[in-house]
Amino acid sequence: MRRALFLLLLACHSQAAEKTELRVGSVRFETPRGPWIVKVEIAANGADRERGLMFRRDLPQDRGMIFLFPATAEHGFWMHNTLLSLDMIFLGEDRTVVGVVERAEPRTDIVRTVKKPSRYVVEVGGGEAAAHAVGPGTRAVFIDIPE
Repeated sequence: MRRALFLLLLACHSQAAEKTELRVGSVRFETPRGPWIVKVEIAANGADRERGLMFRRDLPQDRGMIFLFPATAEHGFWMHNTLLSLDMIFLGEDRTVVGVVERAEPRTDIVRTVKKPSRYVVEVGGGEAAAHAVGPGTRAVFIDIPE
């Protein structure tokens, strides 16, 4: 009994320790429908990028996460422990959208990519990119996002 309680407490502590407060900034997309501002958590290191939005049960509108990569490459994402459908907006070095993966199905190991090099990826709730007319060629501006 004591061992089971210890293991339960250890598991809860480990999960709590995994949750870190990420810095927050914004991305403003200049769309044909006008500017769309998304408040984003910043995933700038390997551990934060690996965890991403996994295990989240809710993602409010106009909120998301930006993944900052150290180099431009063809980046891919999977949704194994992601509980929500997401749009993945891939940005090139110049912060122009190079492609969008729309409504990525949650809880799958399928790797999603736009098959083009990108330096940044913004994840938002499924359907938001289309609702705001974000697509290839859309320009983005970073606000309070360090590089």
